[in-house]
Amino acid sequence: MPSWEGKTRGGVSGYRIFVWTLKNTGISFAYFLLRFVVLYFVFTSGKAFKAIFNYFHIILHYNRLKSVVSVFRNYYVFGQVLLDKLALLAGFQAKFTFDFEGEDCLRQMDNGGLLISAHVGNWEIAGQLLNRLEKKVNIILFDAERQQIKGYLSDVLANRNVHFIVIKDDYSHLVEIRQALANKEIVAMHGDRYIEGNKTVVVDFMGRPAKFPLGPVNMAAKFKVPVSFVFAIKATPKHYHFYATPLQYIPYPGSLKQRDATLTEAVKIYVKKLEGILLKYPLQWFNYYDFWNLQDSGMQVTVN
Repeated sequence: MPSWEGKTRGGVSGYRIFVWTLKNTGISFAYFLLRFVVLYFVFTSGKAFKAIFNYFHIILHYNRLKSVVSVFRNYYVFGQVLLDKLALLAGFQAKFTFDFEGEDCLRQMDNGGLLISAHVGNWEIAGQLLNRLEKKVNIILFDAERQQIKGYLSDVLANRNVHFIVIKDDYSHLVEIRQALANKEIVAMHGDRYIEGNKTVVVDFMGRPAKFPLGPVNMAAKFKVPVSFVFAIKATPKHYHFYATPLQYIPYPGSLKQRDATLTEAVKIYVKKLEGILLKYPLQWFNYYDFWNLQDSGMQVTVN
């Protein structure tokens, strides 16, 4: 079953252009400019296009025309989310409004904890809530090849309570994570992607089996910190809705068999929450690879 390769298209130059646009012309013009960028990616992102088309056509059962239109709309929303992310990190919070469902749950993270989200909506918006709660958030980046982007974003960050931890091959990031949790800080990460070699479990997701990593829930269990599943959805062009589930502690049994069973159940709870969000906001699924292994199962669809 294919895994995410740890690469994201784009580079620092694109970030610089849009940050300049945001600062000098405003977000509305940036959205307008985005339409042309989306057209470019629609015609040049072959594998990503096929993967997201299959998501709409096979997983959600849209017809072909609706699936193609949905791909464009999905790309456009994804571009808006990236622009919003830059705007928020660069200090343009006044351009957006937010409402928070489950904020009281996160206020209970007095001794730190783990937030597990997904590539749905704009999960970095959690940093804005945690800033209100006066808590430092450490965002784990899986895209290790884009450290130069991380460095550039660090330069434009207005919210200094946000810190990036980049996954490294030498596992030194685990020391940073351990230290953050020891300092009673928040660690935020995704739970819907894995890189080949990571321990995974196959669970039912949107009606088909899919692989999910055990690492995030294992981390919460091993470090004995509470976990909340969080999602920040773009409800309107300039409004976000934040969801956070009640805190839970995941046991860490000594028996390896019992531990795997416990962690698998925790993953299933997370996947169920993710599925509920995705069914409500289908356009905000931003995993552009063969997530359900549709090609190997003979379910791929060729778009001419």
